[in-house]
Amino acid sequence: MSRAAPIPAHVIARRRQIGARIRALRLARNLTQERVALTVGMDRATYVRIEQGQASPLLDTLILIADAIGVPLADLVRESGGG
Repeated sequence: MSRAAPIPAHVIARRRQIGARIRALRLARNLTQERVALTVGMDRATYVRIEQGQASPLLDTLILIADAIGVPLADLVRESGGG
């Protein structure tokens, strides 16, 4: 059996940044995790894992989350410019 390659640390770090951005945008709109998860059609535990950067959601899921929060998709994945 072949095993999947480990996920590089920089990918995990960026996934956590995206999760934190999703959380901040959700809180700025006074939405609960439960509300967003229900709107997207997933259980709250899965949604929490996305916000914590522990899950790697499909693009379709990110689109649904952006719609549920009421922001453009780009706002979820935008990287802060460091220069």
